[in-house]
Amino acid sequence: MATISKTLSEAKSTKDCSYDRIAELKAFDETKLGVKGLLDSGVTKIPRMFYHDKVKDNTETTPSDLKFNVPIIDLKDIDTNSYLRVETLDKIRKACKEWGFFQVVNHGIGVEVLEEMLCGIRRFHELDAEVRKTFYSRDLSKKVRYFSNGSLFKDPAANWRDTIAFFSSPHPPNPEEIPAVCRDIVVEYTEKIRALGLTMFELFSEALGLPTSYLNELDSVKGGFHLCHYYPSCPEPELTMGTSKHTDISFMTILLQDQIGGLEVLHENQWVDVHPVHGSLVINIGDLLQLLTNDMFVSVYHRVLSKDIGPRISVASFFKSPFPDNASMVVGPIKELLSEDNPPIYRDTTIEDVTAHYFKKGLDGNSSLLPFRLCSA
Repeated sequence: MATISKTLSEAKSTKDCSYDRIAELKAFDETKLGVKGLLDSGVTKIPRMFYHDKVKDNTETTPSDLKFNVPIIDLKDIDTNSYLRVETLDKIRKACKEWGFFQVVNHGIGVEVLEEMLCGIRRFHELDAEVRKTFYSRDLSKKVRYFSNGSLFKDPAANWRDTIAFFSSPHPPNPEEIPAVCRDIVVEYTEKIRALGLTMFELFSEALGLPTSYLNELDSVKGGFHLCHYYPSCPEPELTMGTSKHTDISFMTILLQDQIGGLEVLHENQWVDVHPVHGSLVINIGDLLQLLTNDMFVSVYHRVLSKDIGPRISVASFFKSPFPDNASMVVGPIKELLSEDNPPIYRDTTIEDVTAHYFKKGLDGNSSLLPFRLCSA
């Protein structure tokens, strides 16, 4: 730890006037080859732009006397067995309130589809450099784009990660826009994830005591966006992060991760490993669903550690508002959930205001909901 602290201290020293961070960021971005390009170039020391001030968090572990395990919920037979459905709803309600994270098994998407999606995303990221860079863009209006660090020029430090992103609803890209090496599986996977998302929103509605179709009838949850991450092995994982501590701006996120691991969730002030379970999918509550449920469901901090092995592949599917279509839509705590004992914690606001604040602040480790809390809450 002393060596790491010394490295960071020397790198951050105000006496070092020769370091131009903006120039380093621009030079990196202009290669259009991301972190994979750096690794392919043979680097053995990571560029300073990736150094994280809170890197010491990498060494934190859950104390042995606090054996936390992220809940795993089995969805098998819940449509045909009413007893199992009630039992499962109880587990979902508890997981959404206490953890904000859980894993699902027997969710209806075949293991072969999950594995082919991971393979397809890896194939894209390992394309020939000249082919890969043709997809590189920071144009947010593009329905398919490849980039490294979405808020590269805003965040305090860059993450050791590259991404290809896809919109899937309500206005999906033409199949020809999707790279051929992953085209078929991306179309199939995103369709199946959307169907699972509709099922999860039904279960969430019932867990909240609302009609089954309640959340699915909200126009605000009908946007689909997928971030397909590639985390190369890192020569100095103790100095950087795969993904900084953050919450999601979505209503819900469904995550597919491979067996490398590294995802952690903050629970009772301890970082807890979200251990990969073969064939499972990770479900986590987003900021907007926390707002809608008036904190009955919680959006929690999570992060991904860098490792000296890899690559790690993950696919995060966000159920969000169709933006900018529904930018002006007003969101606030669901009225049916409020009572004298459960007064509103948040003021009514717009999707645009919450989203704008989230992206303005970047991945700074702070909740995007703080400005929207009522003073008396």
